[in-house]
Amino acid sequence: MIKKRVLLWDWTNTRDVPSAMDAVNFEHICAVSNWNTWTPAELKNRAPFRPMVRTKDQLAGQDWENVLHSNQPIIHFFNEPERAGVSAAEAASLWEQHMVPLRSQHGKKLVSPSCASDANGKKWITEFLERVKTHPPDFLGMHYYGTNGDEAIKYITELHNEHSHLPVIVSEIASISRDKGQVYAFTAKLANWMDGTGWVHEYGFFGCMRHVADGFVSPEAQLMDANGHFTELMERLMTEEPVKA
Repeated sequence: MIKKRVLLWDWTNTRDVPSAMDAVNFEHICAVSNWNTWTPAELKNRAPFRPMVRTKDQLAGQDWENVLHSNQPIIHFFNEPERAGVSAAEAASLWEQHMVPLRSQHGKKLVSPSCASDANGKKWITEFLERVKTHPPDFLGMHYYGTNGDEAIKYITELHNEHSHLPVIVSEIASISRDKGQVYAFTAKLANWMDGTGWVHEYGFFGCMRHVADGFVSPEAQLMDANGHFTELMERLMTEEPVKA
């Protein structure tokens, strides 16, 4: 089985519990991402890193220098831009100006913006892809949060079918149920389905951080506890194939 699981390593781990990286079992981890352009020092080349140009601000300064000088092959572009007030037209212009040269001049593979799994996100990414069809991304990025595994599979499949020439990177996914059993069942179902789906290139479950990011995210889906130790769910994603519910 090809490894597809990306470790979403929050930047606060680098600040507060960098030694936790030493406890990561990379058996089923294909890469690490932290929503930033800088590589966590504690990764120590144990897996590839996925730089992300998360916002417009990262198209300049040290963040952009990090991207230009990165030896990593895949670069992510924009994280839920539709919720940050960035139009598809503006994003497409910035894509042509900054991202396309990364591919033509530096050989990078590019991930489209990853939008939220709602009507507005779907509308935004559809318009963006239409605007950049001359220089399309190499991968279709997307997010999914919900409680029903079948609905998650349906959404991911439908979005892929609408843009079927593009392999998919699900850059964030998680159950938002507050029921532990439902969370574990969702996680196992989606991990095993994505592992076995050829057009899903990579995916990352949210979130490996000591504290719940916000009220939307389920505490039961946390991959790290408040002390910086990995949860049972994280252990399963690191070691099990297939993942058990």
